[in-house]
Amino acid sequence: MSLVDRHVGFVHALREAGLPVSLAEGLDAARALRVIDLTERESLRAAYAATLVKKPSFRPGFDVLFDLWFPASTSGLYAVRPGIEGTPDLANAPLPELREHLARLLTGSTDAEMRAFARAMVERFGRQEAGPGRQNWFSYSVLRALSPETLMAGILREVLAGQERGGLAEKTARRRVTANTGRLEEAVATDVRRRIAEDSGIERIARSAVRPPLEQLDFLRVTKADLARLRREVHPLARRLAARLTIKHRRGRRGRLDFRRTMRASLQTGGVPLTTHFKPPRPHKPELVILCDTSDSVSSFAHFTLLLTYALREQFTKVRAFGFVDRVDEITRFFVPGADVVEAMTRLANEADMVRFGRTNYGHSLEGFAERYGDAIGPKTSLLILGDARSNYQPPALDVLRSLTARARHAYWLNPEPRAQWDTGDSIATDYGTVIPMHECRNVVQLTAFIESIV
Repeated sequence: MSLVDRHVGFVHALREAGLPVSLAEGLDAARALRVIDLTERESLRAAYAATLVKKPSFRPGFDVLFDLWFPASTSGLYAVRPGIEGTPDLANAPLPELREHLARLLTGSTDAEMRAFARAMVERFGRQEAGPGRQNWFSYSVLRALSPETLMAGILREVLAGQERGGLAEKTARRRVTANTGRLEEAVATDVRRRIAEDSGIERIARSAVRPPLEQLDFLRVTKADLARLRREVHPLARRLAARLTIKHRRGRRGRLDFRRTMRASLQTGGVPLTTHFKPPRPHKPELVILCDTSDSVSSFAHFTLLLTYALREQFTKVRAFGFVDRVDEITRFFVPGADVVEAMTRLANEADMVRFGRTNYGHSLEGFAERYGDAIGPKTSLLILGDARSNYQPPALDVLRSLTARARHAYWLNPEPRAQWDTGDSIATDYGTVIPMHECRNVVQLTAFIESIV
């Protein structure tokens, strides 16, 4: 494959993975290749990153695809030579000798040395025959054979050499070994992906090897680690949502009649008040009521929306949050100012009364909300409902929802399912959508678009 073909394929793979790469940026990257040494792989990586990567969150996916399209062993241009004296014969040395060598690498090594060792170990331990002329490659078998996590005690004994345990030296050594273990795991995974790509085709493995950027991850598929990263996105979104609702509130009111100014102006027309004057509306933060589905089917989305609820408390005069499965309970008390958000969610799961039979029932929850907490919604309130509108074929209580939205100043429903799945199975999204505007909200990008649409 020529360099031009690799460049075109690489840029196309970046776009398919969700990274925004324009035609002009692709041409800029091609021009950058003319002024760098193509035999220096890291210079090539830096040139592509400088011209194609716009945000830090895009870099992990970029690096995975770069390693697929420009692997370290291509044409021998990027071959890595181990530089540690006394390096064993990696292809034939016994396993104890390999583990001793790995312990030295975990203590201190360059990226080139770690990648060379990882490639040799994948070649030796990562291959599994899958039939005549066929073979599979696995990271797990390599890491299981080497067991780098079991080397920590021996490394510490050698590094500390009689020094006191538990001090700064031990903490520093532990951090270094842990970081180098992560480098080894990533190097092994990279080489396994390269070998699978050589057998199955780069395009095929590229489509499954890269997760979408953080802001494009579906809320229903995020992990705990993703939620921790999403916390940084929450506070800016909360501020923008509050600002948008405030703007809409101000546009919707002219303020109270200014009787004195109106009467004074009427003197010019013989006491007839042809021109009326109004007092400017008092600036204030809006009030917000959040009704959130916390069932298992939308648990990841519920966790994100609860993070959003936690951040919204700082932006609104009053925020009241309610969670439900088949019974509704107010959960505002778990998000008091200064509370740790993780602890708040743990308490919510253990203490909130949101489950009766364990099957989601929107109709019963809406009726319970109207009966117990109906006074939470008033003419100054914005109502935000968060859920997938799947009610296990139970009555939807549309009349109750209609009365709630009629009392609220604004009402919106955010649905984390793709629009194509609405009204499939037990979904009654369209029925609810006739009462309250329903927006598809599967990721941060769509949530941002929803906030920007509030005018």
